[in-house]
Amino acid sequence: SSLPAKGLDAWDAVPGWGKAQMLLFAGLIEFHDELFHSKRGTHYLRGGTPGKNMVPGLFDPFNLSGSKTEEAKARGRDVEIKNGRLAMIGIAGLYFQSVLPGSVPLQPDC
Repeated sequence: SSLPAKGLDAWDAVPGWGKAQMLLFAGLIEFHDELFHSKRGTHYLRGGTPGKNMVPGLFDPFNLSGSKTEEAKARGRDVEIKNGRLAMIGIAGLYFQSVLPGSVPLQPDC
């Protein structure tokens, strides 16, 4: 079968267990990150570095950023946070366009 082309219809086409798998995996990563922040460093809400993942081997398993300066790493984290914010705005746009047709300007009907 083909994937739907309209916004959230693609999400509706995913089976329930597939949705549960995606949400559980994301939740597991978040849980472990919170656990490692409490054991190995300062949490970002208590003065730690925002965007710094504390789960070992998850962010850079091949140490590709090992030669980067701290300024370059900080800029990369800022860029990633901004990219995540834009992705959230995009998902919100998909949601509102599917719920309220015509609510997103310059969006053609699919």
